[in-house]
Amino acid sequence: MQKKSIIVLGSTNTDMVIRGKRIPVPGETVSDGEFLMNAGGKGANQAVAVARLAKDANCVFIGKVGDDLFGRETASRMKTDGIDTRLVVDKKNASGTALILVDENGQNCISVALGANGTLTWEEIRGIFEELLPTTSALLMQLETPIPTVLGAAKAAKEAGVTVILNPAPARELPAELYACVDWLTPNESEAELLTGIPVTDADSAQKATAVLQSRGVKHVIITMGVKGCWCGDTQTLYPCNKVKAVDCVAAGDTFNGAFVVALTEGQSYENAIAFAQKASGISVTRPGAQQSVPYRKELEK
Repeated sequence: MQKKSIIVLGSTNTDMVIRGKRIPVPGETVSDGEFLMNAGGKGANQAVAVARLAKDANCVFIGKVGDDLFGRETASRMKTDGIDTRLVVDKKNASGTALILVDENGQNCISVALGANGTLTWEEIRGIFEELLPTTSALLMQLETPIPTVLGAAKAAKEAGVTVILNPAPARELPAELYACVDWLTPNESEAELLTGIPVTDADSAQKATAVLQSRGVKHVIITMGVKGCWCGDTQTLYPCNKVKAVDCVAAGDTFNGAFVVALTEGQSYENAIAFAQKASGISVTRPGAQQSVPYRKELEK
């Protein structure tokens, strides 16, 4: 029997990281940092999480890269994780890059140059979707690709009966018709506040934000709240996270989203899917880097 696919549509970047004691304030120079160059991009990170954690599904990644070394390395690297990579090549723009500063507590600040990610159109990938959707169980997206492209993919998936999961990061205003195409919306606290205008600090405020999002047409809402845990609108419960020593929080949210989608497609309950995702993201923050920090399924099953 052919495995169903999970499609991840999104960005792929090369992360240039400096790890130091603290993140400089504007106008300040902080020396003695350590430089690393890692594979990143929210879409690619989530695709790696899906590929490493799924048992009964294939991962297909759809994105856009420049005609350059970073783009070619992306294609080669993702194949090593067994990802079916469908990349559009941009002849005019460079592949996406990100500059990341990480302090000794694992907190970070990130500046992204979207490059080719920002030029991906729905017309460029419509044919790929038409080919893949009949054997696809879920579509996972973020917002580092153009909104019209995300909307086109969401509409096509919805019409095909495919579950649509949108991680609205980085947060921005969304068109009303997109909400109605989304089965699961997975913002963090700040993203939920930007979308709803409600500061999310606890279970009560998370429920209020959830009600606003559902009034716009979203079926299910998960709000990740850092060390406070994860809010599930369906169960109206704030699930505490695992306590670990964080080294680097880059890609923690991406790992959570990839793991959560895997668990959903396996038919796990909401509680078990959240626990599975929290365990995966909890492991990821104990390691430096983005994609190299994503755990494998066997690590979660020990």
